Amino acid sequence: MKELLLLRQMKKLALIMKIKDVTSFLEQLAPLGLQESYDNAGLLVGHPEKEVGKILITLDVTEQVMQEAVQGGFDLIVAHHPIIFKGLKKLNGKNLVERVVIQAIKEDIALYAIHTNLDNMLHGVNAKLGQKLGLKNLRILQSSSSSLKKVVVFVPSDYAEQVRLAMFASGAGHIGNYDSCSFNVGGEGTFRALNGAHPFVGEKGKLHVENEVRIETIVPDFKLNEVLDAMLKVHPYEEVAYDVYPLDNISELTGAGMIGMLEQEMDAEAFLRMVKERLQVKMLKFNKLIDRPVKKVAYCGGSGAFLIDRAAAAGADVFITADVKYHDYFEHEGSMTIVDAGHYETEQFTKELLYERLTEKFPTFAIQISKINTNPVEVL
Repeated sequence: MKELLLLRQMKKLALIMKIKDVTSFLEQLAPLGLQESYDNAGLLVGHPEKEVGKILITLDVTEQVMQEAVQGGFDLIVAHHPIIFKGLKKLNGKNLVERVVIQAIKEDIALYAIHTNLDNMLHGVNAKLGQKLGLKNLRILQSSSSSLKKVVVFVPSDYAEQVRLAMFASGAGHIGNYDSCSFNVGGEGTFRALNGAHPFVGEKGKLHVENEVRIETIVPDFKLNEVLDAMLKVHPYEEVAYDVYPLDNISELTGAGMIGMLEQEMDAEAFLRMVKERLQVKMLKFNKLIDRPVKKVAYCGGSGAFLIDRAAAAGADVFITADVKYHDYFEHEGSMTIVDAGHYETEQFTKELLYERLTEKFPTFAIQISKINTNPVEVL
């Protein structure tokens, strides 16, 4: 009996996590540095050290979602859209934002938002939407302006593989559809340890020659600190010699919107009917249909009208997004069909994406997608 109780206690302890464990993973998935300047992603309500037992996933945090969280005993709500978008000067409960924040604090429920940082990832919101639309060969439509860096580090030959793998695991070495990319060349490194040094090899006061490998790899800006930390942790030297070079190359891992190909071309009207069915949209808004089959499709979940010209320049037959303004429909009329499929509708699968990633990382943890449809738009 005592052994059974001990086993249950150990199992219970194994399931205990802190909010920071979840947010750390989410910020590895979609670093906060990738969010747009106007955004407010991250932990909005709650303390990182608080223990969390159940997580609720939603697109928006509404009063109905908060009630669902309270009744279900959830400690953390992970939402796509930040409930706090503008500065809060008062908490009087006079509007939705204030009421939700007050209730979250009162019920001790943490709120976390993962917004444009997840939009701007190669394997983020738009990748999931492209999967639902049945598109292949997906790539970023408009690459982000964040630059790439080249990291060069000199490592003793016997430790080169260990250092390389640590750098790759933390985000280095991605070029297009390839990972673990690096260039390596052997050579001799020299150094002399002075007073106060604790050399890994060699003797104090004597010039030492060591067989080393020069490792070169590419790192996106938002991953640089993470990669350097990982490299320094496994590097055997007391003082590590490394260089960081800025590059003019454009990163293909981050940016806005995506573009892909249908496996088989379709009649334009038939394609829109398929979009309506797969996104469960009650109504599509679009301009003049093109008079050729649809093969190349560009799209952006949420408000992506700023990408209309970019989609046309990329040769898209159709561009799908939401919140398209009246005058936008005149753009590229007849040469590219512009489709407004709805903001909620084009981002709804973000909930599935987050559920998949979180359950993959924390397979024994209680994670649930909200049952509340938070779409505020109704149509007849």
